[in-house]
This record gives sequence, structure tokens and C-alpha cells, in this order.
Amino acid sequence: MKSAQSTVDLSVKVGDVALRNPIMTASGTSGCGEELSRFIELSSLGAFVTKGVTLEPRQGNAPPRIVETCGGMLNAIGLQNVGLECFLQEQLPRLKDCGTPVIVNIAGNTIEQYVQVAEAVCAAAIASAIELNVSCPNVKQGGLAFGKDCDTLKAVVSAVRQKCTLPLWVKLTPNVTDIGSLARAAEEAGADALVAVNTFVGMALDIERGAPALGNRIGGLSGPAIKPLALYAVDQVVRATGIPVVAVGGISSGRDALEFMALGAVAFQIGTSLMIDPCCPLAILSEMQEILAEKGLSSIQDWIGIAKAW
Repeated sequence: MKSAQSTVDLSVKVGDVALRNPIMTASGTSGCGEELSRFIELSSLGAFVTKGVTLEPRQGNAPPRIVETCGGMLNAIGLQNVGLECFLQEQLPRLKDCGTPVIVNIAGNTIEQYVQVAEAVCAAAIASAIELNVSCPNVKQGGLAFGKDCDTLKAVVSAVRQKCTLPLWVKLTPNVTDIGSLARAAEEAGADALVAVNTFVGMALDIERGAPALGNRIGGLSGPAIKPLALYAVDQVVRATGIPVVAVGGISSGRDALEFMALGAVAFQIGTSLMIDPCCPLAILSEMQEILAEKGLSSIQDWIGIAKAW
């Protein structure tokens, strides 16, 4: 294992953001790093992605907000967060010297809110990139999620792009008919990279109570159960666009990660697997190195996109 680690170069770039390795946290699964740093050094990650931040504090949805399912979990947290002011004063500064690029996930209910949060995060000069959560409802358009309509998506990405001085990543929702079209819309509006994908809408029932298991009735499905669906979505996004793609969805092993990267993803995020084993990033990276070394490859670059020709 030590030999594999010393011979395989796992460094990648997501546009202008250089990573020592391709593994990141998925937004919302590790807060702002305090809990995770008790188990692993954040500097061992390729990048750390923060929990989503909104202009005003949010209490989130009524509990229960997480329920385990077969092969995964449903969550309906509701973007609970401390709000922009507290985030900038207390949470983001603690990540300044974490030893790895910091990607700040932002959300909003209007285009103006997205722009205001993006400008403030850029001005703080700590983050390496902004990740745009476009699964939020646009309250000015009757609650339609920004990421479900090409014109709406273009509008928010373009507005943020004009005011954002950092690389702009757009995290796509999979709950659409044609994710490739939305990926192209985000690219045309100025996205520097795409993150595919967010959670799939689902629900679970509590048989004892005869009621939905989540207080919000529905939630976002994540974990190993969605990996085949996420692979398909990533393949569609890679084929539809010419900008870097970061994969997310059901990754719990080095082999899983390499499947996504074979399709052309340049990096990946993990979330649900961290809740099972917060030290799993180290095991995932070691397994990736071992597999690549066994294949006689000296760099992850020799593997990225290897399946695109099929």
C-alpha cells in the first residue's frame, strides 16, 4: 500500500482550483469542519465544501429530518444554517488555515439573495470557489427550483457570475427530465464547473404511526442506493458540456470513485459515507492508489475519461 501511495499521483484541477487529490466533502454533510476535524485532518482532503449558507439564518424543517433507508438515507434538513453574517464572522475564518481549498456552498430564494451572498463570500478572501445550490425554490416564480428550468438557471448563474470574482461551480439537481440541457445552460451562463448531482426526491413511511417518516413528508435520497442513477447523470453532464465535472452520489469506496472518474469526472464528493465512517476519505484514497498502481498507472490523469470512448 505504501508503495502504491508513493507512485500514483492523485492531484487534479477543477478549472483553476488545484487539488492535492480528487476527494471532497459534499455540502451539508460535515458542517464547517469542526466535527470532521476530530477524526481526520482536513488537509488530507482535496477540498472542503461547507454547509450551504443563506442570507438570513434558517431554522430548517420540522423533525424528524433524517431517516435511514435501504442502501441510503433520506434527509429534509431544510438548509438550516446560521446565516451569512454569522458565517462570515465565526465559521468561515476557522477554515482559513485548514490546509486545503475551501468551497463555499450558497443558496437563496431570489436571484438577489444569491448575488448578495456570493459577493460577501468573495470579499472575505478565504474561499477558493463558490458552489451554487440551485435546488432552492425561487419564491418570485411560485416556488420553482432554480435548477429545473433552463432560463431560470441561466438567470441566476449569469447574475452571480457578473459579481463573483471566484470560480463558480453549479451543483445540479437530478430531479429533471434532461440534465444535459440544464448543464449546458449553466455552462453558457458562465459556470466554471458543474457538480453532479444533488439528492433525489424520495419519501419513507413509518408503519407504526401510519404516517410519513419525515416531518417534511419528502426528502433527498443519498447513499449507495443512488450510485447507478448518479453515474448516469454524470455521464450525461460530461457528454453535454466542456467544463470540469465534479461527481457526487453514493460513493463509498475507491472503486466507486474510479467509476465516476472513468466517465470523465475530474473530482468527486462524499457525504453519506462520512456518517458511517468519518475516516473513510483516507481509505477511499488508499484504495484508489492501490487499484491504479495495480493497473500500472502513475497518475490519475491517465484514468480520467477512460470510459468516454465506449
